[in-house]
Amino acid sequence: MSPRRKGDGRWALFFLAPWFVGLALITAGPMGASLYLSFTDYDLLSAPEWVGFENYTRMFEDPRFVNSLGVTFTYVFVSVPLQLAAALGLALLLDKGMRGLAIYRSVYYLPSLLGGSVAIAILWRQIFGADGLVNQVLALFGVQGQGWVSHPDYALGTLMALNVWTFGAPMVIFLAGLRQIPQMYYEAASIDGASKFRQFRSVTLPLLTPIIFFNLVLQLIEAFQSFTRAFVVSGGNGGPSDSTLLYTLYLYLKGFGSLDMGYASAMAWFLLLIIGGMTVVNFLASKYWVFYDD
Repeated sequence: MSPRRKGDGRWALFFLAPWFVGLALITAGPMGASLYLSFTDYDLLSAPEWVGFENYTRMFEDPRFVNSLGVTFTYVFVSVPLQLAAALGLALLLDKGMRGLAIYRSVYYLPSLLGGSVAIAILWRQIFGADGLVNQVLALFGVQGQGWVSHPDYALGTLMALNVWTFGAPMVIFLAGLRQIPQMYYEAASIDGASKFRQFRSVTLPLLTPIIFFNLVLQLIEAFQSFTRAFVVSGGNGGPSDSTLLYTLYLYLKGFGSLDMGYASAMAWFLLLIIGGMTVVNFLASKYWVFYDD
């Protein structure tokens, strides 16, 4: 290696050094610490005591843990497909080249920026409350509403609706993907007599599958990590009757509510395994439905 190349390598390491320090202190270090704590009994106030795999075996004997898994999987597998469907539908409308497209795109993207905030979660709780906007609209049609967030059969549905409402980010990605589909494919399909629906099914969807796959993976990961909405809407306890007790909320309650940090660390690593497993399954299944140009 020439002296100049060696000098370039040293400067590269110099400028990358802050990133490596941050990786070690902010990411890798805490991850290693949490992995160790997951094998201990630790209450934040005394020294950790090694207990081996006890925290992991306790999980499946904990009814609230099992319930939080069911609530989370229901939340993810219902809200994410609906969110992607809403994002794709709106992207198809915006792709028609309407006037003021940039303004509409910015407005529809706002929910993704604000949807995870505490303020929006508080607003959502008010909207679906007993005297909220939803019941006021229903009253106009003579329908007697109820406290949606305080009813165990409907509370989780309000969280799903909030997640669906944050469709802005996948919508923008879908819109970019639609703009990359060559117009000549639609012209050829039109000449062959294909209807608009047939063009969508036979041209748009197959060519858009890489974008759908990308959005699916990202939104699944994000949905599994949802916390703020459930915490605020449920009042921080996952109620009513644990119907909104998402996995991350229960993790928080065990770690900072009960000071059972060892158990919470084990839950965090189990969540990592769930997300990693779901991602692997998606990549393995993608070869059957994702189509690339090559």
